[in-house]
Amino acid sequence: MTTSRGDLPRLAGRARLVGASPVREILALTARPEVISFAGGLPAPELFDAQGLREAFDRVLAERPGTVLQYSTTEGDPALRAAVAGRLTGRGLPTEPNDLLVTGGSQQGLSLIATALLEPGDVVLVENPTYLAALQCFGFAGARVVPAPTDADGVIPEALAELVVRERPKLLYLIPNFQNPTGRTLPLARRRAVAEVAGRHGLWIAEDDPYGELRFEGAHEPQIAALEPAADRTVLLGSFSKVMAPGLRLGWLRAPAAMLRACVIAKQAADLHTSTVDQAAAARYLADHDLDAHLDRVRTAYRARRDALLDGLAGTLPAGSTWNRPAGGMFVWVRLPAGHDATGLLRTAITHDVAYVPGAPFFAADAEPGALRMSFTTHTPEEITEGLTRLAKIF
Repeated sequence: MTTSRGDLPRLAGRARLVGASPVREILALTARPEVISFAGGLPAPELFDAQGLREAFDRVLAERPGTVLQYSTTEGDPALRAAVAGRLTGRGLPTEPNDLLVTGGSQQGLSLIATALLEPGDVVLVENPTYLAALQCFGFAGARVVPAPTDADGVIPEALAELVVRERPKLLYLIPNFQNPTGRTLPLARRRAVAEVAGRHGLWIAEDDPYGELRFEGAHEPQIAALEPAADRTVLLGSFSKVMAPGLRLGWLRAPAAMLRACVIAKQAADLHTSTVDQAAAARYLADHDLDAHLDRVRTAYRARRDALLDGLAGTLPAGSTWNRPAGGMFVWVRLPAGHDATGLLRTAITHDVAYVPGAPFFAADAEPGALRMSFTTHTPEEITEGLTRLAKIF
């Protein structure tokens, strides 16, 4: 006798509607070692301080294995939070350890904000274009994502104020420093204007800052969280991925008390706490090693790589192309002239063993088919020059 099997229940709508990251799928296509890839937003692996991190892991495992291999508190390692608080305070944002929650990279911090704040149908304003995984995160939360008008300097405050009145958003998501994907930086005057809009109209700001310590030139800009009108409504996200090592999956979230408590509870439901041993090793590394000296080496290398990319673009791209000059970070934003499709051209580029990321997936609306993002961090200047030679062939 046979029995019939019922169909399984359907996946949740959010799982069916939110697509996979095109960037991750492109990276899978370009994993061959012969490919020179401008696609991934990855730090340079040869610049990791692997020896220093090994020493930190060895020390915490030798000195207190029973502690660092055990469960720990949701809020995070006290020594690590103290170290982050000290660095933020030194950059002009007074911070106490109890203002911070350690997260699984800043990506988890963004998910915790969405869990704590957003109901299905709530409006989130984003720069256009913006970080692709943020669009995924807000999509899973059921939010309605609305793009805010931008120009070469980022979000336009006057247009933002009009949009806030019309859409009544709960959250504004920004990457003020060396934005992903465009590499642009929001000037101080605009930061102040954005803070005033948030204070006047009553919305939260998620200020994502994974690249802020990768400045090659120019003066440091204060965080929006440090500006008085937005101080009580800004959640600042940071990460050790770009300054120490992404494989640690360590980030942090700084928030006003009520939001911080809600994010702590959301994290308890998500994963209880971030890896105890990784947190302890990171804290030990910060105590025993000079992170700023390490960052000087990283910035010097990245500056040379950025310059090699910028120096070669004019001879690579078709006439009429434009691009920016980021003062730090990891990305250059390119616009090809009308009639060029960066997504279609990528298939040809891969046959020449070179790759980039098309810009279209980063847009919440009104995607530009000729836009593309180029990362300059993972190849030497000589490799970048060779990659541009290959890229020139597809145009």
